[in-house]
Amino acid sequence: MKSTRIVLASRPIGMPEQENFRTETVELEPPKPGQALLQTLYLSLDPYMRGRMSDAPSYAPPVEVDQTMCGGTVSQVLESTDPALRSGDIVLGYGGWQTHSVEWVAGLQKLDPALAPLTTALGVLGMPGLTAYSGLLTIGKPQPGETVVVAAATGPVGATVGQIAKIKGARAVGIAGGPEKVALLRERFGFDAAIDHRAPDFAEQLAAATPDGIDVYFENVGGAVFDAVLPRLNQYARIPVCGLIANYNDTDLPPGPDRLPLIMSAILRRSLTVRGFIVSEFMNQAAEFIPAAAQWLAEGKLTYLEDVVDGLDHTVESFQGLLTGKNRGKLVIKVSE
Repeated sequence: MKSTRIVLASRPIGMPEQENFRTETVELEPPKPGQALLQTLYLSLDPYMRGRMSDAPSYAPPVEVDQTMCGGTVSQVLESTDPALRSGDIVLGYGGWQTHSVEWVAGLQKLDPALAPLTTALGVLGMPGLTAYSGLLTIGKPQPGETVVVAAATGPVGATVGQIAKIKGARAVGIAGGPEKVALLRERFGFDAAIDHRAPDFAEQLAAATPDGIDVYFENVGGAVFDAVLPRLNQYARIPVCGLIANYNDTDLPPGPDRLPLIMSAILRRSLTVRGFIVSEFMNQAAEFIPAAAQWLAEGKLTYLEDVVDGLDHTVESFQGLLTGKNRGKLVIKVSE
């Protein structure tokens, strides 16, 4: 079996470019005992992949140069050496940026196509959904009547954070880029307020939308958005730090004075809780998250938006768009039927 794959050809400096990747066709080894041969149906694109392209110290090892780019996948089993799976089964795995893969069956999760669209296993019912659920409820701990603000709020994590906040009785304020995304937050996702971070009076709009301050700020962005949020944080506010996409392509420290003393002073004076997290810490919560999220979907309390791009050959440009906020909702590459 041959697989067309996209490998990391060189480490990007700043924004990843086409020349940092190479498309090639390789012959796969037959599956060993305990493995399965898979055909990729859908590939998930996520911001964390930018960090895996770098060899800087991080929470996970980098993708090696000339290695297939990593990524979550929904695939169909073509051949299995393990009785737990058979040909035709649909599974959630980690095949990466390629059309076919050989993976260990123990690391695969069998999916039921009748329960929900297959792509939801990469989004609202998958890693992004669990990230929102665990980060918000375990670290943010929103209480009824509190104000929860979330950055990158139309993304798969942010949109889910805002909706779960409302389910728990909190007030949800979303921050996104551009009038179209702001409208989505209000009309599709039901946020109580939505603000365009590109507006020249963004800080003033944020202040008007949070008259009682901010109790929970779910951080996905950093940069200028955090600058506007910091003065609005209430005593004992909680800040789950999920991502800092505004800085992922930076090659140097931002210009200007050292603002660390200001931030540390705010943390001290207002007794703020700032906690970074990786979703792998909370995998034990998946058993409670999936049935809860499935029920919220069935009841109409939770909805989602997907941006599905057809063809593996569009992966690099789609990933570039993800880093600049061009996608609307969960970004998925449709690799094959």
